[in-house]
Amino acid sequence: MAQSETETLFKVFDQSVTILMQQLAVSYVDALIETGDNLVSQTVHVEDGQPDAAHVAQLRQLYQSVNLKQYDAETIRRAVQLALLKAIHNDRVDPNHQMTPDSIGLLTAYLIAKLVGQTDQLRILDIAVGTGNLLTTVMNQLQANRKTTIQGYGVDNDDNQLAVAAMSMDLQGSAVELFHQDALDPLLIPKATVAIGDLPVGYYPLDERVKNFKTRATNGHSYVHHLMMEQALGQLEPGGWGVFLVPTTIFKSQESQGLIKWMGTAAYLQGLLNLPKNLFLDEQSRKSLVVLQKHGQGAQQAGKVLLGEFPSFEDVKAFEAFTAQIDEWVGQNIHR
Repeated sequence: MAQSETETLFKVFDQSVTILMQQLAVSYVDALIETGDNLVSQTVHVEDGQPDAAHVAQLRQLYQSVNLKQYDAETIRRAVQLALLKAIHNDRVDPNHQMTPDSIGLLTAYLIAKLVGQTDQLRILDIAVGTGNLLTTVMNQLQANRKTTIQGYGVDNDDNQLAVAAMSMDLQGSAVELFHQDALDPLLIPKATVAIGDLPVGYYPLDERVKNFKTRATNGHSYVHHLMMEQALGQLEPGGWGVFLVPTTIFKSQESQGLIKWMGTAAYLQGLLNLPKNLFLDEQSRKSLVVLQKHGQGAQQAGKVLLGEFPSFEDVKAFEAFTAQIDEWVGQNIHR
């Protein structure tokens, strides 16, 4: 049923986008943003006579064929994701701007659920929110088992990506505030319970801006993923959790000593879990989930750091056995 609903909604998106691309002479992504805005407002935005009357009528008929109130947030998110996957193909989107896969979002949500338990107030910061797929995947999964609304915050300096995120979150009814800024500038956001991020990998070019960061490089440019972890941890309440997608080789680089030194003063390294090999093209592009806990509020170093490698999702028995090990580790090491 859920898959059928997702496909129905995707077809409405796709047909609407096709019309708007032709009428407005815009990219698939821009037409998708316009489609989402039209669906939320239940109107067809017309400017300078475009789209024309005949196509406005077609669009209205498409929009009237679906009732967003009948769809849950996850169904809407998946439909938007299908449209974005088509946009990536059509618009030849920069690989750095592509979405975090659902499988990684589900693993992130699973880990967070185990770490925070049934916390009444849950505030989640995505320090590199992009199109919002990771944040909304996590929020939707966690919200299913909570009575209180989860509050999300997302930061990104790419206005096009944020426009997609805002459209998707409006359609889903997500309680998220988005901030268009450099994530390493001061954040005017309340302290969060959890910080997440599919962190960009590379060098941050503005050395002067990060001179007060402890993870900055001693010479030359600093690794942006190191800096963003430090920034995100600083935005957590004491004892809060950070779960970040990072290169599997994060502790093997030349700059890792500075990262490890900072962790010793600010956070406990509670886990490093390699993601399944078959999610990545090669070993060089492989990523892991690093689990950090900010000092304070009774937080303490786990007796044994959670290390391991997620099996392929296709190997159901091995995957269940591995998650059972994580459950056991949480029971023995995490004190709330």
